[in-house]
Amino acid sequence: MKRVFKYRFSRRTLYLSAFYILVLALIGLGLHSLYIGGYLSAWFVSLVVALFALMSLSIPRKIVVKKATVEILCLLDMTEIPRMEIASVQRVPPHLPRVDPRQMRWVVPLFGGYGFFGYYGYYFDLKTFEKVVVYASEWKNLVEIVDIYEQRYYVSCTQADELVALLQSE
Repeated sequence: MKRVFKYRFSRRTLYLSAFYILVLALIGLGLHSLYIGGYLSAWFVSLVVALFALMSLSIPRKIVVKKATVEILCLLDMTEIPRMEIASVQRVPPHLPRVDPRQMRWVVPLFGGYGFFGYYGYYFDLKTFEKVVVYASEWKNLVEIVDIYEQRYYVSCTQADELVALLQSE
């Protein structure tokens, strides 16, 4: 048994990504025109290229549910959660198609992307003072997976009800 759930980018995520690329390109062009041949423009361009490369490798692509594991696949990264270690699975908030902004505004990024082709990485929940892992391409249809070690994972899935039902079936 293998089931694949693909990520779909929301319009807001695509607009935020285009905005980030545009702002960084304008800053890079401004630095290049102000400091022609200087180390500052070369340093900035190198930093932006490295940042884009690292962030693009962590863009979530799909969720693969197998008999023994749940795999969250990114372009280069893979997070594997054994199904025997899953304590609970639920919609966030339960039975609503869209996340309540008041609930997720207390979750801030520690190390990861916020809006650059998704929301992914390690985030910090200011209400519970816990580290959470987010793999979302949109703030809609979020599913919270909690393992037996109380690590929380938030994943977005257009078929969230099917994912929850599939993970709760065993």
